Amino acid sequence: METLTCVVIGAGYAGIHAMKELRKNLINIKRSQSIRFVLIDKNSYHLRKVILFKPAVTDENICIPLAQMFPEGVELVEATVTEIKKAEKQLLLRNANGEEQQLSYDVLVVAIGSIIRQLDEEKGGFPLATLEHAVNIRTAWRANLQRAAIEANPAERERLMTIAVAGAGISGIETAAELAHYVRADVEQLGLNPHQVHIRLFNAHERLFLNGPGKVASKLEQLLTNNGVAVVHGSRVLSAAGGRLLLASGEELPVGLCVWTLGLMPNPVLRQLGLPTTEDGFVNIDASYRVKAASGIYSIGDCAKVIDPDTGRSDGMTCKEAIPQAVRLGKVIAADLEGRTAPRHTGYMDSFSIGLGPEKGLTWVHKWGMDIMITGKMAYRIKQFTWNIASSIK
Repeated sequence: METLTCVVIGAGYAGIHAMKELRKNLINIKRSQSIRFVLIDKNSYHLRKVILFKPAVTDENICIPLAQMFPEGVELVEATVTEIKKAEKQLLLRNANGEEQQLSYDVLVVAIGSIIRQLDEEKGGFPLATLEHAVNIRTAWRANLQRAAIEANPAERERLMTIAVAGAGISGIETAAELAHYVRADVEQLGLNPHQVHIRLFNAHERLFLNGPGKVASKLEQLLTNNGVAVVHGSRVLSAAGGRLLLASGEELPVGLCVWTLGLMPNPVLRQLGLPTTEDGFVNIDASYRVKAASGIYSIGDCAKVIDPDTGRSDGMTCKEAIPQAVRLGKVIAADLEGRTAPRHTGYMDSFSIGLGPEKGLTWVHKWGMDIMITGKMAYRIKQFTWNIASSIK
């Protein structure tokens, strides 16, 4: 019996949900054919990247073993894809030992996601870009508090208790709010004055939350202020070295730690794989996620330029958008294999949930021409549900 080989590259949010939907849809239509499902990732685990700030403030483990997520029915390959041979329908892989191997495919889903923007090391500070970075951030601010506890100079003590978060997107907002909670909790345990803790969120724009209306941005800033985060608008951080924060305005401020949260960019590895990409580095796909000029290859998630064909709007680089893309992708591939008309992409409704520290949050939904806002514990529960469903946690 001929085997249909379906491969997903990437075990991020788009990748794990793509695999889940492929199994559900293809097994239903290919009952008479053997199907091989393969998931490739450089790690043996799924990283819950949307809560990367958690290891920066607590001991929470944000890695889920792939063998736990897919205990059966899926071959897990720990390797890096170095080339996609479109004509031969083959992948070239390199494992952790540097060994090369080949893998043939019939259906290929590219979901290698995004990376977090980083500055050169000489700019100072800590980027919140990897799990290791997050752990280093926590080590750094806790070391600063230990030093502050024995520091006799009041100005130096206050500098050590000052943290700048450079970049005020969703990641920066959530990171600043979590730091405001956990740093103050540690400060009180050390007998220091919590009023000397300063968490400053530097925003290059004139308001927060550019994806939503001004009234939501104002409410968000009010909640951040209530939680001990000072938002500095129209202020871009250039560097953070030698205990000084240098702003684009030329102003310098004393700071104990700077955390960079500069947003996402499509994985630059895409350009090396031989796939067609847009000028800004995304995989070029059609309205049904098919990679252009590449038979049998599809792409979703942060690495793909996903555009609503009816409105012309691009999907954001968020897990809440990757999940419905994966659901639709399963139906698209099933339709393509059966020769039916495949569904096309439709945009996700305007909504955001933002965590603002333990048991606090803001959820905004634009529906029926109205802006609906939920705050407090209920909003946090919604955000927590979003985080969990993104990683297939029930």
